[in-house]
Amino acid sequence: MTLPVLPTDQTLLVSSNENSGRSAVHPANRLADSLRPIAAGTARFLRREPLVHFVLLGALIFGADAVLHPPPKDDKVITVTKAMRQSFIENFDEDKSRTPSDAEMEKMIESWVASEILYREGKALGVDRGDDMIRDRVAFKLQLLIFDQIRVPQPTEDQLRAWFADNHGRFDEQERVGFYLTPPTDEITAQRQLADIEGQHESEDLQRQTHAILGRPVASLAASFGESFRDALLALPQGQWKALQSKEGWHVVRLDSRRAAVLASLDNVRDEAVRLWLTDETRKRAWEAVSRLKAAYTVRYEP
Repeated sequence: MTLPVLPTDQTLLVSSNENSGRSAVHPANRLADSLRPIAAGTARFLRREPLVHFVLLGALIFGADAVLHPPPKDDKVITVTKAMRQSFIENFDEDKSRTPSDAEMEKMIESWVASEILYREGKALGVDRGDDMIRDRVAFKLQLLIFDQIRVPQPTEDQLRAWFADNHGRFDEQERVGFYLTPPTDEITAQRQLADIEGQHESEDLQRQTHAILGRPVASLAASFGESFRDALLALPQGQWKALQSKEGWHVVRLDSRRAAVLASLDNVRDEAVRLWLTDETRKRAWEAVSRLKAAYTVRYEP
């Protein structure tokens, strides 16, 4: 079978910016009811997006003291901030071709104030209780408002090097192989296919069904094909076809490329290492804060 030599592949965070909406002022005598939906909503977000929401949870906990001990405020006062007015201007026209007129700005403000009044009155009546969507929105809103309070300092050189020594495997280039693989079948059929391939008269159907596996990490081979297949594949001379048995059956295989593992150097991945260190440190501080806060709670499980 005449096939091109396979190249080894090259392996390569997304961040999203959320615009904050309205902020709610919680009456002191309803604080406990306000915090319960926040906790439930936070748990739900953690299940959906673990890493992102561990970070957000950290923000939530670090801001908890400010929420639990807010300065006295009049819950009937609605403040239209300068930042809010600017957000109205920025969101008025996606193309930024013009800014809103005074009348249009006044209409947007009146609409927002009306919505804020309804929101506060609804919260006071407890209409959010039992509504997962409202709890999630309130919890996520609070997380976004508090998120900016997290300030993780840049690591020192000693901190970064110690962390990198424990995590260098996240940066090391794994050993990879490229190979061709026919579909699984029985041993007799595989041996017949091997003879056809070596004689260069295999069927067009077999050629179409033969897959090229590009730059596959060696560490992942055993889980997909079995340890015996991995070991036999790695023992093959490059460019030689052979029938091998995997967990799925027999294949005709040709090892085509192999790239050795490369140990990462901190100097070569410093920026990425700092970014991941900050992420890990944020998660660590969040969990420490959760543990401290959890000490004030009793968790019960219904039988």
